[in-house]
Amino acid sequence: MAQPAASPPGPISGPEDGGAIAHLARLLALAGGAALLAAALLTVWSVAQRWLTGQPVPGDFELVSLGSGLAVMGFLAYGTWMRGNILVDSFTGWLPRQVTDRIDAVWMLVWIAVAAVLAERLLVGARETLASGTTTMVLGLPTWWAVGLGALGFAATALAALPWALRLARGRG
Repeated sequence: MAQPAASPPGPISGPEDGGAIAHLARLLALAGGAALLAAALLTVWSVAQRWLTGQPVPGDFELVSLGSGLAVMGFLAYGTWMRGNILVDSFTGWLPRQVTDRIDAVWMLVWIAVAAVLAERLLVGARETLASGTTTMVLGLPTWWAVGLGALGFAATALAALPWALRLARGRG
């Protein structure tokens, strides 16, 4: 059975608000929520317009896909900071807590590495997208900024995972 997550780690966080990483994670999550809400409202508007006039909002699928992708990137750091990810302990539930903490620390380090590599690759992609002038098909919106925000989301996720990895490695998860 999964154990409830401990409170967010303290090595980098301050006593009042959780520190800079927690603040960044919350801001990105709020921005992600706003992007998802905007995508949902645009979808409703486009469907209603299609029903009333037979024509959708031009570029609706482009805007919804950008908004949805940005929402996911915004939620990753906060989910990691709150340790709200899915934990599977089918094979380790019987082990002592300190052992499972150390196993979780290893996997948190893997998550840090994956998030950091994805952030770096998205940053390269944002630069290349800017240099090539890539735009969306219908509206012709530049896409470099969305790729760059994805890089920010993954970088913040790696930062949010770091205090957890340290805490879990010390057996204080």
